[in-house]
Order: sequence, then C-alpha cells, then structure tokens
Amino acid sequence: MKRRHFLLGAGAALAGSRLAAPSIVRAQDAKVLRFVPQADLPNLDAVAGTQLVVRNASLLVFDMLYGVSADLTPKPQMCEGHEVSADGRTWTLKLRAGLKFHDGEPVLTRDVIASINRWMPRDGMGQMIQSRLDALEAVDDRSFRFRLKAPFPKLLYALGKSNTPLLVIMPERIARTDPFTQIKEYVGSGPMAFKRDEWVSGSRAVFQRFAGYQPRQEKSDWLAGGKVMKLDRVEWMTMPDPGTAASALQNGEIDWWENPIADLVPLLAKNRAIKVGIADPLGNVGAMRINHLLPPFNNKLCRQALQWAVSQADYMQAIVGEDTALWKEMPSFFTPGTPLYTEAGAERLKGPRQYDKAKELLKQGGYNGEKVVMLVAADVPITKAQGDVTADMLGRIGVNVDYQSLDWGTVGSRRTSKKAVSEGGWNIFFSWHSGVDCINPAPYKGVSASGDKAWFGWPSNDAVEQNIAAWYDAPDLAAEKKAIEAVNRAGMDDVTFVPTGFFLGHSAWRNALSGVAQAPFPLFWDVSKG
Repeated sequence: MKRRHFLLGAGAALAGSRLAAPSIVRAQDAKVLRFVPQADLPNLDAVAGTQLVVRNASLLVFDMLYGVSADLTPKPQMCEGHEVSADGRTWTLKLRAGLKFHDGEPVLTRDVIASINRWMPRDGMGQMIQSRLDALEAVDDRSFRFRLKAPFPKLLYALGKSNTPLLVIMPERIARTDPFTQIKEYVGSGPMAFKRDEWVSGSRAVFQRFAGYQPRQEKSDWLAGGKVMKLDRVEWMTMPDPGTAASALQNGEIDWWENPIADLVPLLAKNRAIKVGIADPLGNVGAMRINHLLPPFNNKLCRQALQWAVSQADYMQAIVGEDTALWKEMPSFFTPGTPLYTEAGAERLKGPRQYDKAKELLKQGGYNGEKVVMLVAADVPITKAQGDVTADMLGRIGVNVDYQSLDWGTVGSRRTSKKAVSEGGWNIFFSWHSGVDCINPAPYKGVSASGDKAWFGWPSNDAVEQNIAAWYDAPDLAAEKKAIEAVNRAGMDDVTFVPTGFFLGHSAWRNALSGVAQAPFPLFWDVSKG
C-alpha cells in the first residue's frame, strides 16, 4: 500500500480555485486567533492523559516550575531558582513572587507539592524521583524541598520536560484528584484561561488571555523565558476533514493549521497569503503500539512477526507522501541524527519484507485466526494512515483484523483498558512521538518496558529497564551510547512497540500572523496578528 485512501473526495473539492467555505464566523478582531489543532481536544489533563493535543492545550492554561529551551536545557519558569546540597540529595526551590491562579488565588507551595505528588506515579522520571524520595516538604509558602535517598542529577529536566505526563501546577484541591482519574476543573496559572462555558466537544475550545499572568523578563525560548501573550483570545476549531481545513485557511476563516496533510501542502504553498514550513526539524516517530497482555501478542514470536512484515516506507509514504526529504526508514527507537541513535538489534525491520517468515512466527506463537482488534483514530490523518497500512499488512500475513474506526478521544479512552477484546479491550493502536522526546529515555514514555507502569501496551522487560537505569548513571557519552545500544537491542527483541518510521510535518498559517516559532508543539506566546 503506497498511498493513503482517506482523502476520498478532498482532492476533487480542492481541484478548482474556488473553495467551499465552512460555516464559521470570520474573526473580526485582530487579537483573536483561530487555530486548527491536530485533533479534537478531549480534556485538559496532561497528567492522566498523554495525548499530544492535551499537552499542547495544557501549555496554555497551566504553568510549569521549569521549562526546557530549544537546546533541551531546563530553565526556571514558575521558580526563581534552586539550591542543591553538596551531596546532591537535597534540592530547595523557590517560587517567583506574585504567581496567581486563574481564580485569583495565590500559587503556594502546598499547590506545588500536591501537583508533584499527582504527577510522580504517572511519569517515568517521576517514578524514579519517587523511588529516591525521603520527603517532599514545604519550607514556607514560596519554598519547598526534595530530600532524596540518592542523588538524581536530572531532577530539573524531569520538572521541565515537554513530554507527557507533564508536570503542570494546579490548585491543591484539583491536584488531590487521583492521578489515574481525569480532573474535571481546569484552573491553572498559565498565560491563558480556559473558557469552559464556551467549550463544545468535537467543535471548539476557547482560551482567553489571563490578565494576572506575569511573564518572565527573558526572551521566550520554547517552554522557557517570558511567555508574552499578544493575543486576547485563541479559538481551537476542530476540523477532521482536511479539505474543510484547507478551504478555511485559504479563505482566511482560520489563521493557523497545525498539521496540514502532505497532499494539500503544495496547494497551500501556492497561495501568497499563506506561509508553509516544517513544524519541527526533530520530526516525529510513528508508533504501532501492541498490547503485551492479550493474545496473540502476549507471545513474543507473534510480536516479532509484525517486525518481519512492517514496511516503514509504506507507512511513511501514506503519512507524508513520496518526497523522501520528509521521511526516512528508522530501524530504531531513537531519533535519527541525534547522538544516541542506534540500530542495534533491529535486523527484522531491515531489508525485504518476509511475509512467509511472519506467518511462520504467528503459527509458532499459537495464533489460530482469532480476531485482532485494531483501534484507529480516523479523525487524525497520521493515525488513520498507519491504520490503513497495517490493515493491509496484517491481511497479507493471514491475521483476522477487526478494524475499529473511532475518533481520537475515544481511542485515548479505550487504550487504557486491560480487558479482553470481548469486553472492550484491544490488540493494536497507533500514535506518534515527537522526535525531541525520543532522543534519550528521560522524556520517552514509549521506550519504557516497566510493565504496569509502562505506557499503553504495558511491555515488561527487565533488560530494557536495567539498561535505561544504566543510561541514567552513565558518566559520559560513550557509556550512554553503550547503555542505549543495549536498550534498543533488548527492546527490539521483545518488541516494546513497532516504530513505523521517521517523518517531518508541516504547519501552515496566514501571513497576517507573525512570531510563529519552529518547535515540537504550537507556541502561542509572542504570536501577533495583523
């Protein structure tokens, strides 16, 4: 399968110069920005939920103690700074003065401590902090302290990393929500407040500038520096049909489309009123997630069968097209071109596809034609493309596929289930990781194989986890590379998940916007319109 079929009538709809306009009221105010995100926003809980669209919206509403800059260095955000004891076991951090939540209440250390305590059990780095923790305690209303049993040099990176679960600060009453239950109240201290009264699921989410937000004085740099909001209002418009989104952008009814599909990029680029650019040079890693708990993929041989059959070129062409400048095959878990990239143990993903070998491994693993439930978010082109290619591939190796076409919010909910497929469970779903999160194990939830604590699919492999730990303890780059090679080899053998390739994505916006930054996530601070 070389090309996607999900466009259907979009190409015909866009063939002429005149485009049918969606029924959207045009923005009259230059301070209002209309944005089409990658998917509908199902919630605003970046701790209990790990979807990127949730993370992206949460960055507007909630603030962070530290934030990573473009060079992946954690820098103070809500904090003034920190002190570390000589033995590396005591970290004391102090909040900036004057921080307020959107309800007008001051941000206090009790809010911070409750937020950290909710985040730690859900996040891989948080779990590592928790395992070393003697106490997390308040010093006063603005200062708090980690007392650790053993040093954890990457603590600030854990507090400021950009991947989910994301450490965002919320009022204590909300942060006391069980970390495995979604919060219902969305009150943060970030640059914009969420307009719950204007939220229409499946259609629109609205954010309004928070007058009480005090940006830092430094220049903004990804999640670091001063988050200066030049917009009064940001409206997220859900448009699962790419033809509708392209039409709206060309007609000026929206200002910014986060992820235009590759087929429509040339058309948009011809419009002098639109700018098209690569969203993030570190790109994305496609992911086929496999449920390690349920047959047939609870058997390693059946998981390895998928590796013999997956053609990454097919996946990448389905997602971004024929232009090889936008994608590459990636027999690795780690981002190509970065210092720790390795292909150790990935032989099954290389060379000609061997469907007969895959069939034989399925047979050896005990597969006998049982239904394999595949959750496909049809409203997200990246996941839809992967689902279509996989359905074709599984058919070639004799797998009985139950292709369930769903929306991304439903997939996000269903993938949490560990029940049997007859009770609503699943065998395969699709996602992707930002390349910035796949450069090493620290921000990379997908590479963990910690069983019940791992990301959805719940892979469990001691060798993977031991070598991730070795990477944390590595004294230099050579030792880090050795540990990562072992992680990749063990993960490929056990098939933590199947990477479907590396790809770059476009973003498109009207010329009236200025300040749009190249980053792994849409940044709205410093953006102006007009």
